[in-house]
Amino acid sequence: MAFDFTLNGRKVHVAGVPPQTTLLDFIRGQGLTGAKEGCAEGECGACTVLLVKANGSGSAFVPVNSCLMFLPMAAGQEIYTVEALANGGRLAECQQAMVDQGGSQCGYCTPGFVVSMFAEQYRPERSGPCDVHALSGNLCRCTGYRPIADAAATLGAPAADRFTERMQRPAPSIGAVNHGGFLRPTTLAECFALLAAHPGARKVAGGTDVAVESNLRGRRFDALISLEALEELRVFRASANEIEIGAGLTLTEISARWTAAPAVWHEWLPLFASPLIRNRATLGGNLATASPIGDGPPLLLALDARVRIAGPQGERMLPLDQFFRGYRQTALQPGELLLSVIVPEPLPALARFYKAAKRRMDDISTVAACFAFDIDDRGVVRRARMAYGGVAAIPLRAVEAEETIVGARWNESAVHRAQDVMERTLRPISDHRGSAAYRLALAQNLLEKFWWEQQAEAAA
Repeated sequence: MAFDFTLNGRKVHVAGVPPQTTLLDFIRGQGLTGAKEGCAEGECGACTVLLVKANGSGSAFVPVNSCLMFLPMAAGQEIYTVEALANGGRLAECQQAMVDQGGSQCGYCTPGFVVSMFAEQYRPERSGPCDVHALSGNLCRCTGYRPIADAAATLGAPAADRFTERMQRPAPSIGAVNHGGFLRPTTLAECFALLAAHPGARKVAGGTDVAVESNLRGRRFDALISLEALEELRVFRASANEIEIGAGLTLTEISARWTAAPAVWHEWLPLFASPLIRNRATLGGNLATASPIGDGPPLLLALDARVRIAGPQGERMLPLDQFFRGYRQTALQPGELLLSVIVPEPLPALARFYKAAKRRMDDISTVAACFAFDIDDRGVVRRARMAYGGVAAIPLRAVEAEETIVGARWNESAVHRAQDVMERTLRPISDHRGSAAYRLALAQNLLEKFWWEQQAEAAA
């Protein structure tokens, strides 16, 4: 079992390597030690490398966490590390900027910052200064962020060089892989056959969840079936009645394609992990892991989303609020796949997403909430969706609380009625992020915050 990929412009042949070896460990074994392991869970960005991905008829350099990519995921890909950025001993502009602005102290995190900064400078659609938020998946524990931000601020348009020339050509297309239990089919029929042949296999898309299990918990899988090459999972379709989002699209890709996305999507997206994670994480993966604190389910539950599921016997549709069956359990039957998520149009008139966490950015939710309302000219609630993560073993809608306010005027009294119902019906979980009582109070208070914000906006 062997495969090839392109690393810093040269073909690399891989054979005899365990399938759960990370890309990070492999490239360091090749002497490319600029990328480092700081956390092994995509938190710090010290392991950042560049993937060449499609951008229209050309390409883009997309920064990703190499610690969260199993090496067979690189098969057929084109990858660059920090060592490739300098040319003939002359530093790349972003590297020189870090030197000039004093952006490095111990230097451990510096290569990761440089790679993310390079990707932002060379981002095809960029106009104006580099966005420092593009570096938010990279952490520094000693230099401080101001000189790093200063370095990014000095960067203008990229030079006409081998990298801008590379962006004019198409990205490689990935194909089938069979490497020591890592299997990557290219059609649904092939995928269903593999799932039938390996009933205990773990399905994997971007790997941002599965790789953490492997890295930090030492979990080993008899078989991993990658969904990354299935074009059927990469659809994006917008019509007057609905938006269909392929389960295999990354969050970054969805944002680029959903040009008419509502404001609530843009509130939600930057609170979902970091840019590095969003460049690999898929919406389908976030739903299929069925985490009670996943950020995707509250948003999609509030938008009345449905999921399209496929298996050997055909396709079926299911409302998302029937998809989650228990802690880390879904309605997917053995051999089935989540194909897409369908959001009905028209979207709610009022929708807001909230995330309570230890940090505002790049953190796991204690409680996440999304509220989506339609209110008529008289102030009467015609539709209410109140969705939560972190208040039960599964993501859920507070249906009983919704029912108390539909048909009533949207005022403080309605908020309090809904809060009273939550007191009786919600049974939050307790863990190290927050007690059940704290989570219940958050769930109630976030609804009140939503109401007060609506009042402030109406008065403005």
